[in-house]
Amino acid sequence: MKLPILILLLVAYQTQAQPDSTAIVRESKNFQQELNKSYKNKKTSPLNPTDLRKFKQHDFFPISTNYAVTAKVTLTPSTPYKPMPATGPIVNNYRAYALVDFELDGKPCQLTLYQSKELSSNPAYHDHLFLPFTDLTSGSESYGGGRYLDVKIPEGDTMILNFNLAYNPYCAYSNRYSCPRVPSNNDLPVAIKAGVRFESAY
Repeated sequence: MKLPILILLLVAYQTQAQPDSTAIVRESKNFQQELNKSYKNKKTSPLNPTDLRKFKQHDFFPISTNYAVTAKVTLTPSTPYKPMPATGPIVNNYRAYALVDFELDGKPCQLTLYQSKELSSNPAYHDHLFLPFTDLTSGSESYGGGRYLDVKIPEGDTMILNFNLAYNPYCAYSNRYSCPRVPSNNDLPVAIKAGVRFESAY
């Protein structure tokens, strides 16, 4: 019995759009290992010397595939680069590259993906996008200034956002850094219990 073509297309779309759970867990574990490794290395760590000596590992929320979501991508072409307010004197320029819409905990969510003017001319970062966000854990279970995600320019009109890869800005650990502040439009109405937790001690 042949299935109607519409059902076949829907099944194909759902198969393509759903995150691969095994890949998400593997990616998240690798991210945690590399982040810990980077912070332990005095050449790459943002930690002050006193904190570096006692650092063992980050406090992460448990890895959960529930926080790897499929988002619809809407490009925002020709948007101008603008300075993004920062925690310190060094301010970089970003433009809104795309809007991403998804559902989490039964609530519609939207975030803006940003492209850095300074990094876009660097071949190593030509496909890099910046996703700063705050959520209902900010200031309680996670850093009050929000967290960041690094993502690649999507190839189609959907992409996977894996919030298990969320990390704190360097300014959460030292006042030596000037970090972009999370724009108010990137405040989520849900609790993102994934990625790095609030860390007051190591």
